[in-house]
Amino acid sequence: MAGQHLVSLAPLSLREIKGILQSRATLALSEEVEQRIDASHAYLHQHLTSAQKPVYGINTGFGALCNTTISPGNLETLQRNLVMSHACGTGEEIPAEIVKLMLFLKVQSLSYGYSGVQLSTVRRLLAFFNREVYPIVYQQGSLGASGDLAPLAHLCLPLMGLGEVRFQEFKLKGHEILDIFSWEPIRLQAKEGLALLNGTQMMTAYGTIICLKARQLSAAADVLAALSLEAFDGLAAPFLPQIHNVRPHGGQRKTAARILQLLAGSELQQKEKAQVQDPYSFRCVPQVHGASLDALEYAEKVFTTEVNSVTDNPNIFPEEDLILSGGNFHGQPLALALDFLSIALAEWGSISERRTFQLISGQRGLPQFLIQEPGLNSGFMIPQYTAASIVSQNKQLCTPASVDSIVSSNGQEDHVSMGANAATKAYQVVLNVERILAIELMAAVQALEFRRPLRTSPVLEKVVEAFRMQVMPLEQDRVLQPDIEKSIKFIQDFPFEELMA
Repeated sequence: MAGQHLVSLAPLSLREIKGILQSRATLALSEEVEQRIDASHAYLHQHLTSAQKPVYGINTGFGALCNTTISPGNLETLQRNLVMSHACGTGEEIPAEIVKLMLFLKVQSLSYGYSGVQLSTVRRLLAFFNREVYPIVYQQGSLGASGDLAPLAHLCLPLMGLGEVRFQEFKLKGHEILDIFSWEPIRLQAKEGLALLNGTQMMTAYGTIICLKARQLSAAADVLAALSLEAFDGLAAPFLPQIHNVRPHGGQRKTAARILQLLAGSELQQKEKAQVQDPYSFRCVPQVHGASLDALEYAEKVFTTEVNSVTDNPNIFPEEDLILSGGNFHGQPLALALDFLSIALAEWGSISERRTFQLISGQRGLPQFLIQEPGLNSGFMIPQYTAASIVSQNKQLCTPASVDSIVSSNGQEDHVSMGANAATKAYQVVLNVERILAIELMAAVQALEFRRPLRTSPVLEKVVEAFRMQVMPLEQDRVLQPDIEKSIKFIQDFPFEELMA
């Protein structure tokens, strides 16, 4: 049920963000946050009346124009022009789930009181979030260096009645959404345009959502590996703790323990095995899944830090009477984490496809392509093709973006992170891995049909039973695309982590 989340100075976890998004909670500012925003704004404007020197982005131009002084009468026009001129995004629209989180993260970053914005500006961003008004933001245009300039410009245009939004399935002009709610356009004051546009909220929103999806896929991959091992008549010995205690990587040990836990009570494991070893895609699950899990934990630490950070420029420190220009908007920490996360995700998909391949290959008493009368029926032949093509696309997507840079703003911004490109690629990878795992799930449960009347563990039988409520066994060829879509939804929604709690 929807509740209310109080935006405060307390650190946020990724799990808390997941709860806010899933519950469709509304946002409100704590009294302390409102006081800090007001104090920062008041200090900035007091400073402007007495400052002897220009302050970057407040009464100067931007980027390579930082040495151009702007007169006091033009400060509002400067900020408005900044937002309009930077709204140069293109390409596909950013998904609504990402835009919603961008709104939240921008509010969170401004709430610490180091940005000098009006309280009314932050409240309008809150209102967009609470009313489910999602500005139309485009995927391409950010270098991930001076923050996500172009995407954040599109995010904030509707505050002034410009740009476009999506609201209740309608695409509306910015001024139209203001009219619907009888909102006045925000008139940006000194520094506000810069505070809104400088920041890493696009990269951070993508990274947060990817980490949350990856945590679900980590649990799903381990459950599917156990199911496939059972269907393939595999050995449990490679998961025993003695092996992993002498190579004690955290993810490896955790994965091995999970698999053993999932196999507990299995009749299939009591059956005498003919083979001495299993292929790597089964035997090395702890080493492969575990390495990806360790990479995920690193990425989660990076994005948890960023969620709780101030990433605009310059930063205002009223208590110390300082306004400092720096580089907190630079996306390098995020770009590296996103590239690493893409690779980790892709490996969960790569080894999954290999297990699917083994299951359909006609080994260990299983029929070719997991279908009666192969030849007349193709069975699971082509789903494996589909998984293989997606695995190959992931390899292409995993070329790192963070090793690239390109000079911009006449050389003033001479090293950029390309973190936004890393983010959009990683998002595609995580969606791809959901599809690859969905195909393995279909194959593993189908293969278990040929092991009956023997049963796997009680825990895994619950997964099979739940899945069979959605997808029926394949007895003869049918159109499998609907089954794949149902399986993807199952991968996204089933509480895999609870099985290993």
